[in-house]
Amino acid sequence: MRSDDENDWLSGEDIRLLAGLAALFHDLGKACAAFQARLRGNGPSSANFYRHEWVSLRLIQAFVGDDDDAGWLSRLQDPDEMTSTAWVARLNAARLRDGLDDAAKDSKPFSPGALPPLAAAICWLVLSHHRLPLPKMDVINFERMKKGLQDLTSQWNQPFDNASAKESLPYWQFPYGLPCEDALWQERVAMLAGELGKRLQPTVWLDEPYPMHLARLLVMLADHHFSSQTVKQHWQPGEEDRIAFANTVKSDPVRRFNQTLPEHLTGVMRHALVAARALPGLNAGLSSLGRHRVLQQRSADPRFRWQDKAFDLAGSLREKAQVQGAFIVNMASTGCGKTLANARIMYALANEATGMRCAFALGLRSLTLQTGLAFRDKLKLDDGDLAIRVGGAPSRELFDHFANKAEATGSESSQSLLDEDGYIRYDGNPEHPLLQRLSHDPQLNALLAAPVLVCTIDHLTPATESTRGGRQIAPMLRLMSSDLVLDEPDDFGVEDMPALVRLVYWAGLLGSRVLLSSATLPPALMQGLFEAYLEGRRQYQRHRGQPGLPLNICCLWVDEREAKTADCRDASGFKSTHAEFAGYRAAWLAAQAPRRTAGFLPLAGLPRDRDTLFPALATVLRDHVLRLHELNHDVDPHSGKRVSIGLLRFANIDKIYSLAQALYQSGAPSGVQIHLCVYHAQFPLLLRSAIERRLDAALIRHDPMSLFVQPDIRTRLDATAAADQVFIVLGSPVTEVGRDHCYSWAIAEPSSMRSLIQLAGRVRRHWPEPYDSVNLLILQQNIKSWLDPNRHSYSRPGFETAKEYRLVTPDLGVLLTEDEYRHIDAKPRLLARTALRPRHSLVDLEHARLEAEINGATVGEATATRGGRSTRARLCAASCWQISQAMLQAGLQRVQPFRRDDQAEECELMLLPDEDEQDFNLMRLEKDERTQLSHELQSDYLLHRIVDRDLFTAPGIRPWGNDNYLNELAMLAEELDMSLEACARRFGRVVLKFNADNHQGWYFHPALGFCRKQ
Repeated sequence: MRSDDENDWLSGEDIRLLAGLAALFHDLGKACAAFQARLRGNGPSSANFYRHEWVSLRLIQAFVGDDDDAGWLSRLQDPDEMTSTAWVARLNAARLRDGLDDAAKDSKPFSPGALPPLAAAICWLVLSHHRLPLPKMDVINFERMKKGLQDLTSQWNQPFDNASAKESLPYWQFPYGLPCEDALWQERVAMLAGELGKRLQPTVWLDEPYPMHLARLLVMLADHHFSSQTVKQHWQPGEEDRIAFANTVKSDPVRRFNQTLPEHLTGVMRHALVAARALPGLNAGLSSLGRHRVLQQRSADPRFRWQDKAFDLAGSLREKAQVQGAFIVNMASTGCGKTLANARIMYALANEATGMRCAFALGLRSLTLQTGLAFRDKLKLDDGDLAIRVGGAPSRELFDHFANKAEATGSESSQSLLDEDGYIRYDGNPEHPLLQRLSHDPQLNALLAAPVLVCTIDHLTPATESTRGGRQIAPMLRLMSSDLVLDEPDDFGVEDMPALVRLVYWAGLLGSRVLLSSATLPPALMQGLFEAYLEGRRQYQRHRGQPGLPLNICCLWVDEREAKTADCRDASGFKSTHAEFAGYRAAWLAAQAPRRTAGFLPLAGLPRDRDTLFPALATVLRDHVLRLHELNHDVDPHSGKRVSIGLLRFANIDKIYSLAQALYQSGAPSGVQIHLCVYHAQFPLLLRSAIERRLDAALIRHDPMSLFVQPDIRTRLDATAAADQVFIVLGSPVTEVGRDHCYSWAIAEPSSMRSLIQLAGRVRRHWPEPYDSVNLLILQQNIKSWLDPNRHSYSRPGFETAKEYRLVTPDLGVLLTEDEYRHIDAKPRLLARTALRPRHSLVDLEHARLEAEINGATVGEATATRGGRSTRARLCAASCWQISQAMLQAGLQRVQPFRRDDQAEECELMLLPDEDEQDFNLMRLEKDERTQLSHELQSDYLLHRIVDRDLFTAPGIRPWGNDNYLNELAMLAEELDMSLEACARRFGRVVLKFNADNHQGWYFHPALGFCRKQ
């Protein structure tokens, strides 16, 4: 947290006044006949041609006219100018009535010279208080974005086909007058206009993102808060026909009027001003974590002593980092305790007098509550100190149930979660005026209130990605009042890098200090994120820093080897220092004794058609699994049986599905028992939760012998006489990141060098001793390339593209050198070769693609293409800060969306028991867009069941997972004292993507999960 927040708001008064005046104007357009008819239920049911924000903007634009800021602010204080007649006359005379006046087509409010700077700022705040303006899809490119808001028309606010004059007329008629006639509104407008007039300065406000976005936040917050309140009716019955209203009573079936328009505008203004006054004291109103013994204590294990060094160095930077900002890089190896180290570093940086507030953002959406709870346990925190925003309420209920069950049976650790007097919590001030205006939204409070937040990054990206509604409010306030740790930021696909860069830019802009944590951070990503933070911090210091203080970011690099600090005032300074640290780290890694030894597994000789490939591949994989088991097993001290747990990681669920079926059909040789667990994201919640509990229990293996006392493992070992017991997890990439799992061996389908490094980090993860047996096999090419040799295949996931970044071959024997794969570690990611060959090297492909997509061409310069030709510069991740005013519109979010792959249509399903409770039916939940209520649709025709007799056909292999949905459901329902149906409605749900144009449904078996039928 930053100190003296109340004293460093250089633009605080400007933000307050901008928000206040914009609040008084934000809904002027609701006075139009079209809106009032719609509010009264007798207007058109189709979409608006012109939203009320646009009508409001046009009214302001007409009132400003050709005046400078001093002139129109002065006229706002003149009672003769403040009448409905005068305002409407100006609108008509200015010919700004879209759809009626031909001149309106050419009158673009943000074109050069159209409005003076302060008026332009007010107009943008009014226009954007519900949604950011969005250019048409066909014109969002580099040149369009460089023009900023110059070409903005009503279509950016509400796309529609041409409206006739008759259809347009109601938007420019005001049958109940404008709020100008209201004495209180007039008084408030004159007051704020007078104060702004005294502060006029030659500032182009639209080029100042900090005050603009803070003022917008205040308007949105005040609007949401006041609109949610039901006010006392003060008009007489029958007077409604003479009053312009702003809204109706929320959730009122008879749609009773709630707030008059003047009442709404002055109420929103009042709350905006109060919130603005309270904003500097936000930190003091929020809980924080003070003295905490776990975070302070020295490491007893020599392997984690590096954390002490990092903690001490971070503490020495505390005061400087509060003034200069901080950008921290933790590159320690997988399994070295980065999670606790990150918390200790941010704790060391925190102001001792006010305590720590920090958000830890995880990358994968599929990480569920177990990840957050593991984090909580490591830090020894309770629910009041740490909020977990991963998974949903049913996920939390399941986790809490099984945690309580473990405690009741004595299988949970008896150690107290919190040592007595182990920490101090500063509880903040719940009566803080800003927090009171958030109290009606529990989701918002959950994200903001806790000192420590563990969340998927999706909970914070709305600060920059939300283009409509008020979803920006909570994450923006979190970034303003909290530091930020990004865990595994390099795990995002290249398509998501622009959103990640925008978030880091926003963190710098809002004053947060940032820590990036991953063993595989590439230089292009580090450079791009630092420059984004630098430019964000530049804006922050203009409005919140010490006047005249030069920009000079406090940087810190740590790993399990050393810690280094440097002040970086520009991009080149960071680049050279980071390259030096990464170089030393790469040399150190090269000198370490290996724990993993990899080889290629060729696909030569296998069929190239899908129907026959997987049975043959299953046989090949089984034989190599048995070879790896022979080399890497442990011996059960109770029975003498040889036991290993290995991972088969494949990139796509449909391939996992086919391979699992083939493995079940191939069976195991005599004397071998295979226990197969299929693990991916497409299981009903209760089945996936059971899998994750099973894996967490078996794969936390700091003591290798602990496996043999696990009840689940013990039962399976004792159930058969086979001397070799092989446990296999056949999983998707969810197995790679965020799981503290330790496997004996692994076989991987390649998708990227990054994924191979992450996978290798799960092999012998908890066993630091040198080890020289082969324990990792990599398919020599991926399955997609084997089935279709003529298409690019290292994509989705991966970095290859169809043209510009097309590899010459999918063969890893050509694409990787022996030193890149034999003893896999992070070296290939840490440093990029001087001359990259992205078409001939899987490693170079990643470095080249990241450099182009993140950092791009310098604005205004052309990018070179093969053949020496030039093309126009294109948008890249850095465009959010390189292009002025880029974040005042939603163009970047439209062409560079976060979670692009998740834009596909989703369907929520649940498996409900039938009347006899002997079988289950597939129900599809469909939401009514009007009522927002979900309806259950019987959808068994979409369910293609795989039955046991078709799956479990061969000896020597059984599911190590779920084999009967109703059995699992019945056990859970009994434990929770719920009916079978109620339990299924709560915990038998799954969300799947589907193609509405070609929807053939899904295959399902409890041991396999769901897979879309092709």
